[in-house]
Amino acid sequence: YILLTRAIYAPAVAALERAYAVHKLWQAADAAQLLHDVGPRIRALVTPGITGFTREQLDALPALEIVAMFGSNKTLDLSPARERGIPVTNTPDSISTGVADLAVGLMIASIRRTGECDRFIRAGLWPASVPPVGREVRGKVCGIVGLGKIGMAVAKRAIACDMTVRYQGPRRKADVDYPYHEDVLGLARESDCLVITCPLVPATRHLVDAKVLDALGADGFLVNVARGPIIDEDALIAALAEKRIAGAGLDVFRDEPRVPEALRALDNVVMTPHVGSTTFEIREGRK
Repeated sequence: YILLTRAIYAPAVAALERAYAVHKLWQAADAAQLLHDVGPRIRALVTPGITGFTREQLDALPALEIVAMFGSNKTLDLSPARERGIPVTNTPDSISTGVADLAVGLMIASIRRTGECDRFIRAGLWPASVPPVGREVRGKVCGIVGLGKIGMAVAKRAIACDMTVRYQGPRRKADVDYPYHEDVLGLARESDCLVITCPLVPATRHLVDAKVLDALGADGFLVNVARGPIIDEDALIAALAEKRIAGAGLDVFRDEPRVPEALRALDNVVMTPHVGSTTFEIREGRK
């Protein structure tokens, strides 16, 4: 018996269902009742890294032998599993290039206003009207918050786009030549596009607040491929609506999969449904 906490890659679910009895927690009308009914028989828990697991969930699974996780488990509290000797697998390195590709894609889409141009054509406004005018990516400053594996991959791609790179993190990296900023506020002031790739930990929750957005300025863009709560979403919505920043590209949100109507109604934001690590190659384990 396997318990899935959230919808994952459909072919993977199909493969599991061919070999095991799979119970889908997110589809249950009463999740607590499902855990009560099938919990004693569950031997494996499958969950995305963003969802993780709780102590209460593990307590309801006395026969659990393994937690299989998509993505990284670095920011999760693993102590409930550790105390019971339950292994927790993860895929920390396989997603870096895919997430970086999407980050740069969202950056270019935001700066060039490709989402708005797509809607312009679909609405039948061309050629009777003039399409939205974007900006060039070349020559812009890409500020990266969190220069880990994903951040480094974003930097490599930004350099290929003739951008310059600056970064912020908990400490300066000795083997990196990009200019370093000790705080996000200073980085935002010097950036045309601020890209968030850091982990969500207590110190980074709402790291990007109204002050940082104002420092980014009316010509600045924000991209987030990390975790939604790193950004103060209410402050971001206000900054976008009031044109205090030029635009945003978002793959993650505060309360996924629920995205505020106020955010969905804005024209100057490009959104994807947390698909940074969702590629055919990653899901199929192909090079």
